[in-house]
Amino acid sequence: MNLKINPTSSIPLIQQVETLLRDLIVVKEYQNGKLLPNELELAKVMGVSRTTLRQAINKLVFEELLIRKKGRGTWVNQQCHISSKSKNWMSFTQEMAAREIPIKNFELHISWVNPTKKTATFFDIKMDSKILRLARLRGTPDGPFVYFESFFDPKIGMTGDENFKLPLYEMLKQSFNVIAYKSQEEISAMAADDHIAEKLDIGIGSPILFRRRYVVDKQGKPIEYNKGYYRSDRFIYAIESEQGP
Repeated sequence: MNLKINPTSSIPLIQQVETLLRDLIVVKEYQNGKLLPNELELAKVMGVSRTTLRQAINKLVFEELLIRKKGRGTWVNQQCHISSKSKNWMSFTQEMAAREIPIKNFELHISWVNPTKKTATFFDIKMDSKILRLARLRGTPDGPFVYFESFFDPKIGMTGDENFKLPLYEMLKQSFNVIAYKSQEEISAMAADDHIAEKLDIGIGSPILFRRRYVVDKQGKPIEYNKGYYRSDRFIYAIESEQGP
């Protein structure tokens, strides 16, 4: 893994170091409890000062992604192994693969359903239309941590026989020349009802992270409406923002 910062980049050093750390801590050996390299060694590898590195580590400790104990070192918080970043988003499969996190599909169901009012408005279709619903329970080999429900614009022409084992947006591009360009997301906290609690193997009323995602192409045409229900003890959703000029 390349842990070198780019000294000619316009991105501030602290942000580059933070990004490198986020990539490092999802490597399997660190997920399994191996201590991170000590600060002197890691700062030398990255090509930054120890102070800059410590500032980045402090941020990840604050986010509860890392645990640091004097005299012992720094390691990944095992209670928060999975994270997602909103910047440069991609399909769930692609993102987890990029982070070297093994993903297992526990359930995959396809059905044709009538849209809700919200979904019909997004796709600009009638309420008595039929749309494709893809439901997937996903996680690591240790167990599921997210339940997805995706609904697709019927104008795409999907039949339900598509290969949903491929990364979703890759499949849409290959099969229909539909290219996902922009995602608008709404994130909130909620309590798990009996259906979601059973899927995620948690107690009814347990806190979960709920995310709505509206995906469109470059012309603004709708592609997918997605609902994701995440176990809050297994997942962190990180948002990276930059202040404008």
